[in-house]
This record gives sequence, structure tokens and C-alpha cells, in this order.
Amino acid sequence: MDISLYVYHAGQCAPRKCTALKLARFGLVKLHRKVGKLPFDLILLDPLASKAFSPADEERAQGGIVVLDCSWKEVEKVFPMLRRKRMCPRALPYLLAANPVNYGRPFELSSVEAFAAALYILRRKRQARQILSKFSWGLTFLELNRAPLEEYSKAKDSSEIIQIQNLYMPIPNS
Repeated sequence: MDISLYVYHAGQCAPRKCTALKLARFGLVKLHRKVGKLPFDLILLDPLASKAFSPADEERAQGGIVVLDCSWKEVEKVFPMLRRKRMCPRALPYLLAANPVNYGRPFELSSVEAFAAALYILRRKRQARQILSKFSWGLTFLELNRAPLEEYSKAKDSSEIIQIQNLYMPIPNS
């Protein structure tokens, strides 16, 4: 059974480039424009969360996963609103974007890439491929991140995800 996917759409993006709106047009996500309309107890994919998303989140993910579709410049303002909604915040591990706007940039994933990463980590590879297939560049995301995604999907928990992530992150110049 597929995991339900939700989007809080803040209306800050260019509609023609918005992956969340395209997923909604295909009926692959449930789009919400008001935080109050989102269900409770979802996993919130939050780049500012203190705990990494991992296969240990499988049971909680049965209720659904939500992403915030907003400008990266607004993330720190908007996420606190969602955290108050009894959601379980989780950060995705190190992955490279494949979307045309942020190609090759770490952590700056589009909404569809964030969903696909979470689904892949939960071993829902078919559903991840299904949502990515709606974009000409979509499956490139899986190719670009094949090795880390495979390892993340075999991790036990958040701490193992962090250990694996550290193997893929570039070492900063000293």
C-alpha cells in the first residue's frame, strides 16, 4: 500500500516549475494551502530537524509524509508553524538535487525529490519511481544518488543514517 503524501503549499514558487503542483495535478499528493487543514501526526520532512529520517520511521510514515513547498529563503519562517501541528520532524540525509534549478546542490531538493528520497529510504522504490517519472529529469535523481539511497534504505535508525551520510559528505577545506 502506498504512503499518503501531503504538501503544505505556501504559494511562493513559480507555478510552472513547482513539482508539488504537478504532483497534485496527477493526484499523487494531497495539496493544502492552510496549515490547519493538514492531518495530525504526519512525518514532516524538515531540513532543520534534529533527527534524520530513517527506515525506523516506517510505522509512523503509515499516517503520511508532508513536505513544505516554499522558497528556500523562507524555510526558517514557515517550518515553525508546521512543527506546532503535532508533526514528527525529520531531516533527510545528504543527497544531491537533480532538478534543473538546484542541480548538484546538496540538500536543496525539490518537493518531489524529498518525497522520493523518503519513499526510497522506506524501501518504497516503486512509489518513488512513480512520482519521479512525471518529470523529465526525475529518474536522474535516483541515478545521481543511487549509492547513498541504497545504503540509507538498509540503515536501522537515525544514528546509522548519520554515519552513512558522513561517508558521502565532502570534507570541508581546512
